Amino acid sequence: MHRVVYSRHYNIGFYGLERLHPFDSRKYGRVWKQLRRHFGAALRRYHVRPTRPANREELLLVHTDAYLKQLRNSQYVAKALEVPAVRYLPWWAIDLHILRPMRWATRGTLVAAQEALEHGFAVNLSGGYHHAKPDRGEGFSIYADAGICVASLRQQNLISETARIVCIDTDAHLGNGVCHTFMHDDRVFLFDIFNCHIYPIFDVDARKRVDCHVGVTSTCTDKEYMHDLETWLPRFLDAVCNSPVGLAIYNAGTDVFAGDPLGGMNISAATIRDRDMFVVGELRKRNIPTIMVLSGGYTKQSYQLVADSVIGLLERET
Repeated sequence: MHRVVYSRHYNIGFYGLERLHPFDSRKYGRVWKQLRRHFGAALRRYHVRPTRPANREELLLVHTDAYLKQLRNSQYVAKALEVPAVRYLPWWAIDLHILRPMRWATRGTLVAAQEALEHGFAVNLSGGYHHAKPDRGEGFSIYADAGICVASLRQQNLISETARIVCIDTDAHLGNGVCHTFMHDDRVFLFDIFNCHIYPIFDVDARKRVDCHVGVTSTCTDKEYMHDLETWLPRFLDAVCNSPVGLAIYNAGTDVFAGDPLGGMNISAATIRDRDMFVVGELRKRNIPTIMVLSGGYTKQSYQLVADSVIGLLERET
């Protein structure tokens, strides 16, 4: 049975300050409410709750000690979050109300992976901080949850040291943090379909690291988007699956949605659901344990887009 990983501790709120960024930092709870409204008491069968946030030891599996110390600098964190007003807050308040929820979500990604290894598929209703690098935070991404997840699984011998890892990113932005995290790890294979005209457009090294990058434009239609995805993803997976694949991490950003202020694309709600169903379906038919994380999405409809996809995935299983 598929699993849904969620904790109320994911949600970020600090006296309305979170509204200064277009990201809906409480969308995780909104998604959960939609799932609960749809499934009712049956949702308990799918639910797994993280029992704690990621700890320092787990963070240090990827991040440098110097970087973690920088997170006590309010001005630095404000820049990484792209919320300038945060620089006026004491670091402990930022840690308690913003960074700690992100550590809960980072732990949730690891818990989702553990569940996927046992049950085949799990979605973490947060995470997907794909701009975070080992020594730097940016783009509202502080902790490299994908990298921490993989490193921890290897450390615990839950996946083989030689097993291949697949990261698929359909967020509107190139996952440059994931690229830098796995820059020298040839066991990790990256697929990224993204708007090639927006941030992080100048991160050439990141783009070079992607094994299969599919650049689309702001004018890309639903039909063109799905054609590119349906053409290149199966080819990529068939090539990678020549050797055993231990885990797939699917970064399912909803900022490709029409009207998203940061994604700059024009993809419909129906196509986003089709996209998610297709990606997870391709992975599962190859028997690859798969986790899905939420990543970006900056419209008021983002939570509903996520909920529609998760409902579809859970109902397809049954």
